[in-house]
Amino acid sequence: MTATAALTARALLLDMDGTLVNSDAVVERIWRRWADRHGLNGDEIMRVVHGRQGHASMALLLPDRPAEQNHADNARMLAEETADMDGVVAVPGAQHFLSCLQGVAHALVTSADAALSTARMAAVGLPLPEVRVTAESVGASKPDPEGFLKAAAELGVAPEDCVVFEDSQAGIAAGRAAGMRVVGVGDRAASYDPDAWVRDLRDVRVEVPADEGGVRLWVNGRTTA
Repeated sequence: MTATAALTARALLLDMDGTLVNSDAVVERIWRRWADRHGLNGDEIMRVVHGRQGHASMALLLPDRPAEQNHADNARMLAEETADMDGVVAVPGAQHFLSCLQGVAHALVTSADAALSTARMAAVGLPLPEVRVTAESVGASKPDPEGFLKAAAELGVAPEDCVVFEDSQAGIAAGRAAGMRVVGVGDRAASYDPDAWVRDLRDVRVEVPADEGGVRLWVNGRTTA
């Protein structure tokens, strides 16, 4: 159903690609080239790769392939993505949303590495949160909850007091596995039953109570909670 959901939290954990930054154009280019090289169906590839680290996607798509080859391909593709900002834009509302988080505990939790996340956020003019959990920071890719749990620990906030913003199946599953509530952002997220869903970040209003030490979110979209 469509409704305005009120969520309270002590910290917000934010995915990047698809949530703050729309990088679908470059992700499609890079991964479809990879699919062609390996004789795989590009459309099927795209249903797997969003939200995961590249090597984790490759392990699912080519399960018999040695892990070292996946990691080598992943490194090359990250370098290609970092050099390619054509078509990368901010998700509508992202700039204002981030500007409202001054004084609110928040972190970036992304499957991109530090170089790529820095380049993409800079390319669209978005500020990097002080706390960032990138691909180098974790031993397991989303949908494993490690990244979200690590961000919560760095912020000193219990998982149940965090709200995750995510766009992908893997990311929503990771937030849920971490014991956190999840706001799905964009069309891709709508199919994966997040706790609340918005078309983009223009549908989120941030309220920071003066004396409560947290944040209240007014989410104008579909809600299941």
